[in-house]
Amino acid sequence: MEILKVQNVSKVYGSKKSTKLYMALRSISFEVNEGEFIGVMGASGSGKTTLLNILGSIDKPTTGRFFMNDRDITTFSKKQLARHRMDNIGFIFQDYNLLETMTLKENIILPLALVGHKANIIEEKLRKIVNDLGITEVLEKYPYEVSGGEQQRAAACRALIANPKIILADEPTGNLDSKSGKDLLELLTYINRDYRATILMVTHDVFAASYCQKIMFIRDGEIYNELYAGENKREFFDSIIDVMSVLKGERK
Repeated sequence: MEILKVQNVSKVYGSKKSTKLYMALRSISFEVNEGEFIGVMGASGSGKTTLLNILGSIDKPTTGRFFMNDRDITTFSKKQLARHRMDNIGFIFQDYNLLETMTLKENIILPLALVGHKANIIEEKLRKIVNDLGITEVLEKYPYEVSGGEQQRAAACRALIANPKIILADEPTGNLDSKSGKDLLELLTYINRDYRATILMVTHDVFAASYCQKIMFIRDGEIYNELYAGENKREFFDSIIDVMSVLKGERK
């Protein structure tokens, strides 16, 4: 089932009076189906994060439209957008985005508390998800008291606890060492498979991208190529390297 549809989305930065306009996205169109795990790759400045910010309703497209469950998000008011982000989108950021003055538990349940869920419902959801994602023992600790991997697991719990329609991950392994990064990628794979979570992940890391089912490559604000994972993971990995080598070569 189609969960997200993007139609001719463009993003231009700079005012109409300015002589220096920068087109970050150029008429991008694609669809995302429920339960997919999609990677977005491209050279620095290609438009990856701009796309993620628009899909997360943090930024607005200059032209074009995008739909989630057949609802045109570009027509929403600020109030509707805020509620849409709360109800339908989970975010996982490179820098975790956890509040340092709150425990991991308080950070995780924040999306549910903000919309007024009852305490018993919150506790029920919390128990299952922290057990599944393996951070039960550090719930009462603060972010600065735990490892980067544990912080990112907490961020994944927070993204998932409200059962969002889609999880948007922006370089989620960027601040992690290789072991913690691999652990997180396996966790995202588990979330995608067992929770049927739809995930769109921006990454520059070929190893991280190889965990996805499909890769969209962006070049100069446009979709340049797409790759689909097959049964041979090594071939998929090598194909990602080949495309990224071309894109990086063009930037020189």
